[in-house]
Amino acid sequence: MDIIEAMVKFFQEGGTFMYPVLFAFAIGGAIALERYIKLTYVRHVNRRTWNKVQPMLASGGFEEARGMIDDDNTEISSVLRIGLENQGMHRRREDIELAMEDNLRDIVPHLEKRTPYVALFSNISTLLGLLGTIMGLIEAFTAVANANPSEKADLLSASISVAMNTTAFGLMSGITLLILHTILTSKTVEIIDSLERVSVKTLKIITDYAHHNVPA
Repeated sequence: MDIIEAMVKFFQEGGTFMYPVLFAFAIGGAIALERYIKLTYVRHVNRRTWNKVQPMLASGGFEEARGMIDDDNTEISSVLRIGLENQGMHRRREDIELAMEDNLRDIVPHLEKRTPYVALFSNISTLLGLLGTIMGLIEAFTAVANANPSEKADLLSASISVAMNTTAFGLMSGITLLILHTILTSKTVEIIDSLERVSVKTLKIITDYAHHNVPA
């Protein structure tokens, strides 16, 4: 309870700029939460789909695999669908690979969607905190200029202490959002790498199957 009271007191003493910092932190945190849930879901679905489709591909059950992912809108199904659509068309390996790479380039922006805004609000939180401190210091020095000489030192130190709360809160918000941005970026890269591996494995299975079934 003492911690909560201390936090409330800290916030109240920070002045008006504490609210814009809190607003920026709240927006950045909401975006980060939405992205984290989305990316976690995508990674889970991709693994589940690949674990089901991979045995079908390995055994040459391309039609069965096509039927399974036909109405699936997940990212991994999109990659697999491109490869399987070209599987029975006697196309060159390079053509299939290029088609799958183009599809991956279309998927990446959807995975990275809104993540840069977390870093943006991290910077905004930090800068708002600094701005709040500067504005607080300006007000403090203005008030001290008209104060009783015997009270100037105490008044100035108290005003500076309050003004620094905004910087501290801005830095805490900015650092937290920066860490969240790093986590999201890492998860996104992990998903993209997994899709690239699936693309390579699928392409290898398709080309190996085609070579083994070339008419004599």
